[in-house]
Parts: sequence; C-alpha cells; structure tokens
Amino acid sequence: MNDDIEITNEETVTRKEDILVVDDTPENLRLISSFLANEGYNVRKALTGQMALTAMDTVLPDLILLDIMMPVMNGYEVCEKLKSNPKTAEIPVIFLSALNDAFDKIRAFTVGGADYITKPFQFEEVLARVRLQLSLKAAKLQNQKLNAELEARVKERTYQLQIAIEELKREIQERKLLQTKLLNMALHDALTGLPNRAFFMERLVELLNLAQENRDYQFAVLFLDCDRFKVINDSLGHLVGDELLVALTHRLQSIIMPKSTIARFGGDEFAILLEEIDNINNATQVADQILKALSFPFQLKRNEVFINASIGVALGNSSYEQAEHILRDADTAMYRAKTLGKGQYHLFDPTMHAAAVQALQLENDLRKAIHQEEFVVHYQPIISLSTGKITGFEALVRWQHPSRGTVSPALFIPLAEETGLINSIGKLVLSLACHQIQEWYQKKLIDESIFMSVNISARQFAQLDIVEQIDQIVAETQINPQCLKLEITESAFINNAQSAKAILQALRQRQIQLSIDDFGTGYSSLSYLHNFPVDTLKVDRSFVSKLDGTLESLGLIPAIKKIAETMKMSVVAEGIETEKQLAQLRELNCEFGQGYFFAKPLPKKEATELIVASPKW
Repeated sequence: MNDDIEITNEETVTRKEDILVVDDTPENLRLISSFLANEGYNVRKALTGQMALTAMDTVLPDLILLDIMMPVMNGYEVCEKLKSNPKTAEIPVIFLSALNDAFDKIRAFTVGGADYITKPFQFEEVLARVRLQLSLKAAKLQNQKLNAELEARVKERTYQLQIAIEELKREIQERKLLQTKLLNMALHDALTGLPNRAFFMERLVELLNLAQENRDYQFAVLFLDCDRFKVINDSLGHLVGDELLVALTHRLQSIIMPKSTIARFGGDEFAILLEEIDNINNATQVADQILKALSFPFQLKRNEVFINASIGVALGNSSYEQAEHILRDADTAMYRAKTLGKGQYHLFDPTMHAAAVQALQLENDLRKAIHQEEFVVHYQPIISLSTGKITGFEALVRWQHPSRGTVSPALFIPLAEETGLINSIGKLVLSLACHQIQEWYQKKLIDESIFMSVNISARQFAQLDIVEQIDQIVAETQINPQCLKLEITESAFINNAQSAKAILQALRQRQIQLSIDDFGTGYSSLSYLHNFPVDTLKVDRSFVSKLDGTLESLGLIPAIKKIAETMKMSVVAEGIETEKQLAQLRELNCEFGQGYFFAKPLPKKEATELIVASPKW
C-alpha cells in the first residue's frame, strides 16, 4: 500500500464506518483524520486525487471528505471520476475547501457532491455533516434492505395469499411511515427544524416551472448570512451559537409570510423563498423587515446577543432556465452586500454574474499562466538623487496573456493574493530578478553597488519557509546578498509581529536589505520601526504626486524623511514624474527616487541598454 494512504483505526468485530480524507496539505489531513478517528471512525488518508482513486481498489469507503484545490487532479475531477464509476458512484462526497464563491459551491454539487464545507471550518460542523451523510446512506441501505425483504416474503408466501395480503399491507404501511420519517430527516435541519438545502431546491424548481408556464408569475430568493456568527461561536461557545440559530429561526418565522419557505443551508446561512410576488419591492420590504428585526438583541438563556446579517436578493421569473442559477445570483448579491459594508441587503443585477464569470476565467488563466511561463519581469531604475545615476532597480512582474495581451497588475495581483497564487508568482519574480542582476554583474555592466529591489507580499512573507526559499534562490543565482533588497508592506509586520521580527532578523543576518513599501499609507506605527531591522522607507507615490513646488504640497514627506534620519534609514520616493517634484525632493535631501521622469519599468533588453547608456539626471 502507498505510504500516503493509511488506515488509522483497525476494524473491530462491530464494523466502524470507513472515511477517506483527501487533502494535499499534510497538516490539514492530520488534524481532521485525528479528529474523526477519535470520534470512532476508521479513517484513511490520501494526499492527492490519484491516491484517493487508488485507495478505492483496496476498500470502498462509506464517505469521502475531499479538498478541491489539489495539484494535478483537483477535487472536482476526482468527484467526477467517482460518480462515473458504478462501483463508487453511490459513495457520498463532502467537499472541504477554502473556496467560498457561489460558483465553487454550485460546481461542487453539479459534479455530484453531497455537501460543501468552507474552510476554515469547525470540527463540530464537519462531524455533524459527516454523521448526516452517513445517516442518509444508512437509511437508503435500510430502505433497500426492507424492499428486498418484502419482495422475498411475498415470493415465499404466495401460497398463503390471504394471509400474505394482510401481512403485506401492514409491512407497506410500516415502510411508508419509515420512508416518511427518513424523508423528513433528510429534508430538514436537525437543529432548527427548518427545511434544508435539498427541500429548498425542490421547491425552487417547482416555482420556476410555474414561472415558465405563466410568464407573469414572479417569486424571489433571499440569501442571508450572519455577519458576526463566528465571533459569537468563538467567544461564547457552540452551544450558545446553536441557541442563537434557533432564536434567529423563530424571529425569521415571525416575519416571513406563511406561504413562503425558510431553509437553513448550514452554519449561519439561511435562504428564503417568497412565492408569487408582484414586484421586487415586495422582496426588498421583507429584507428591510429582517434587518430591522435583527437590530434588536436576542435574549438567550444566559446571554444577550446582538447580530446582523447580509442579504442578497434575486428576482425569480421565466428568464431563468435553472433553479440553481437563481440561488447562485442571490448568493452573489449577498457577497456584494458584505463587500459594501455588511448589515444590509443588495439586489442582484446581471453585471454581478458577468463580473464573477470574468473573475473565475481570470483565475483559471492565472493558474495556467504560472505553468506556461507567461509572467515576465520589468525593471524600473532607482536613481541616486545626489549623483543622478542609477543605483538600483525594482523588479516588477508583468503578465503577457496569450489572448488578452498585457494584463494590468492591478487586476491580477489582488486575485493572486486572494487565491494564494501570489506565493508561486512572488517566488518566480524573485528568482528571475536575482538571475538578471547576476547576469549584469557577470557581464561587468554593473558593479556590486547596484542593488535589485523585489516586492514580497504579506501572504508570501507569512509562509513558514520564506527564509529557506530566499536562501535557495540566493544559492542558485550566487548573487551577493547585500545586493538584494526586499520590499515588504507594513501589514506584513503588523499581522504577526513576533514571527515577522524573527524572519527580518534572519534576513538581516544574511545581509539582505529590507525596505518598507508604500510607507505612510498603511499603519505607519512608529513603534514597530524600533523593533524591526529596516534599511529603507519608500514614500508612496500618492505623496509625491502632490508636489508642485510649494511648501504646502510637501505634506508628510518631510516628516517621513525626519523619521528615516532618526532611525538611520534611507528614503526612496516613488512616482517622480516632473522636474518640480525632483527639485523639491532634492531640497529635502531625499536619497533615492524612481518614476516615469527617469524611466518606466523596462523589459530586460531595454533595461540592459539603459545601463550601457549610463544616463545621468
């Protein structure tokens, strides 16, 4: 058996349910496997999708917990393969993923997923979902067994027709009662008693069919997500969280009309189906009523709790072809409400979907771009304002998309940060930049007084092995570490000051220079400057752009310069575009500057030509 696939509990006389956990992050795999094993399940683990499929040849699990974002074969592809194989098609799959977009969830159910849990998750939630799916599976097997037994008895007792008929009626009645009970369990939330997602979707399909038969028929979907529920869970405990959910359910039921449907989708997510409305105003009035009702505290057994919610509203009518799309649009509108400040509702409009589709396509292209080497590095010179000569370069990544052309960093960098792809991109840029400056050294185009400045994102800086990554690149390129300057934003320090200090000290020991990027626009707390070893402050371009030759336009720049002098740091002014800006910065004795006045970020060839030209400003 492959070493990456393990059985953590032995089978006993009484068979325990077998669960296969698939996640390419060993720590995640270990934590959830240990938790489930402690709950009495037999747990096997797989680090990749292929390993998971191989595990099926040994023992078919009763349930699969499947991560989505995995190399080579992602969770969606694994699920599709499972569902296409009759041998594994009936195994329930619960997706575990950090992806929280409506499209990710819908795609998970489209490929056959039974449930979807968003990371970071609570183990209690995972356990509840696992138990529910195993219960549903057991109920289905029990139902099949009952049917088989019933058919066998009918065949065996055909000669006792009269008695068999009476017996059959009794057993059919029992089966109907059991099926009704099981169906009610399968379609309702155990905590609140509300309909669940499955029930809600069935009703949503019915209303959409009505709308397609009658073009004037309209309905609405409200998707509600509590804004502070995790804080309450973390501070007061899950029992209080459950009590709050029940209280919230009762308050919603007091507002919603009897013919409408309220469903709990899990966690703190609720969906509301308003039937036969005249126009969208009916739906927004309900949303207003909900928000008003949530402005009053919840009096629980031992606590008084305040909570608000973000609500997305989508109008359902004959223009929709699939019920899932209506729910998707309401979910999209809910996330827009959160983005706009929470505690409010937002109406869906088609531009939201178009933007979401475009973002998804851009993310897919971004993932491909890393493997297809579509990223290049441009180099913007950094000028010594005292000599007017080039003293260094800043490495800036550019994406050469095969069909879109050059994609603005303003578009793809935030997306890369959000998806974690910034780690791979940042490592690539650092490697290319170090190779480039070493090439210039070897060709004797520059001496070792010239440095290369490379941006390290806050997420990249938070990686546990960031120092090892830098060491590896320095070793591979054989550059002098003193010629490398890393630019880090203030948020990277503030988010985890203790680990940040250790990393910065390790880099300082390697004689790598450190610079704070966009200084003055973020936290700008003077206390951390005393604690962290930093060489340079970069004045943000927003300050430099205001310089017009007058004293009033200097703003905070003199203060930043004074701070740097006190802390024995140098200052780089970004975004210099005019002679007046340059003159004022020189009057302030600002050491370095960069911007379009000198040169824009240049491709490798043009940057090399600029070095050869040896200009002086």
